[in-house]
Amino acid sequence: MNDFLSRIDKNNWILLATSFLVIIMDQVSKYLIKSSMYLYESFDVLGDFFRITYVENPGMAFGIRMENKTLFTMLSIVAAIIVFIYLIRMSKEQFSFRFALALIMGGAIGNLIDRLLEGKVVDFFDVEFFDISIPDFSFLFIEFPGYAMTRWPVFNIADSAVTCGMLLIFWYILFQNSPEKQGISSEA
Repeated sequence: MNDFLSRIDKNNWILLATSFLVIIMDQVSKYLIKSSMYLYESFDVLGDFFRITYVENPGMAFGIRMENKTLFTMLSIVAAIIVFIYLIRMSKEQFSFRFALALIMGGAIGNLIDRLLEGKVVDFFDVEFFDISIPDFSFLFIEFPGYAMTRWPVFNIADSAVTCGMLLIFWYILFQNSPEKQGISSEA
């Protein structure tokens, strides 16, 4: 245990504090929404563009339904543990990459707490989105139903942290982890 704690340097404490802050902000905001609004109640913040709408999501991101909630919850727990261990052990990785993982871990744990305690996740940020309309189509003998979206799926602080973390990882992969940054020549 002492060896493990000795690996937690100053940057690791900052990253763990970041995850903890995301979890606290997420859980407090969900508590405030649940204690002050009725389910499906909505009020405008910036007109129709941005609303606070209280919904409960029993599925995954974007309201995707899942058959085996226990398996999904167990996979979420395992993923959070793996990210935690990676954050501590990979202290030589660039801070921006590890910060992105800390955001993802905090968001994942925030939503995991909801799933474990309530069986569903509280969502409340409701944002206007440009209209998307995809007609029915078939591909390789598979029929795909059409899809239309006029608002972004309702989300929460944990979802936002996961999304920001994923965007930071994409940025890191595209710009920070390029062969030029690593001093690798593209000439053979």
